[in-house]
Amino acid sequence: MDRSDITLERMRTFIRVAERGSLSAVARELGIGQSTVTRHLRELEEAVGVPLLTRTTRRVAMTDEGSRYYADSVQILRLVEQAGDEARGTRGAPAGMIRLSCTAAFGVLHVSRLIFAFQDRCPDIGIDLSLADERVDLVREGVDIALRLGPLADSSMKLRALGQSRRLLVAAPDYLAARGRPVVPQDLARHEAIRMSNVAGSDVITLLGPGGDAHAVPFHGRFRVDHGLGAREALVAGRGIAPAHRWLVDDLLAAGRLEAVLSDYALPSVPLSMLIVPERAGIARVRLLIDFLAEQIGAIPGIDKPRP
Repeated sequence: MDRSDITLERMRTFIRVAERGSLSAVARELGIGQSTVTRHLRELEEAVGVPLLTRTTRRVAMTDEGSRYYADSVQILRLVEQAGDEARGTRGAPAGMIRLSCTAAFGVLHVSRLIFAFQDRCPDIGIDLSLADERVDLVREGVDIALRLGPLADSSMKLRALGQSRRLLVAAPDYLAARGRPVVPQDLARHEAIRMSNVAGSDVITLLGPGGDAHAVPFHGRFRVDHGLGAREALVAGRGIAPAHRWLVDDLLAAGRLEAVLSDYALPSVPLSMLIVPERAGIARVRLLIDFLAEQIGAIPGIDKPRP
């Protein structure tokens, strides 16, 4: 084995191909030709002396030797990056790129502004913000941090609870004037519901009464949407009643463009969490963003910080 041929560049290429399972996807991500990706992999395998990947026409997978080499390579590159952070820390502020994934509507309305404030404070740190409601594989997509609403089952990531997102029922004044205002939960059955098509069980809504009793009511309508901003527009247009996160509609409530419905009844709140790739958590710039977001997100309307 010629160790001089085991370069960090080739190692990084191997790691991303192993995680993404696609040479073409990694070529696009790194901004290089697919032939360059193939050459990096070939030269690394020649230097190591064993095949690290198996390739078919449909996918790329790691060999047993490749799996072991991948785990060691991730640790090596993490140490290299941390060493660079420490060296730069003696001369100036942390620098480099962070990839952040966030629930789409929450990211557009609130998190993007927090990122701008963070970059004003740390001008040498770049942010690649990915907005998606579907749960992505953080390692495969090269994400450092993800902000997610709802229960989480991924125990391989570091989890930091950010709080609870309060929800309420809302509708436009014009809609309520035309269709009447619900007085009890059962009245919702005769109203138009704006439903999220990507939320399981959205055809039934459960409200908690003042005494803590639960009311499960059928919730149907002619409009379904898979994006929070689409639901927001439908509400303003008077298309029906919808459960909404407070942060999604707070400005519209303040302006009188929407009104709370059945305000004596409560919707269950939704946990807001930060997922962190463990291998990235120790990098200085990533730690800075983690702490900044955890501090600032509690000021967003409708987000109740977790109790100490």
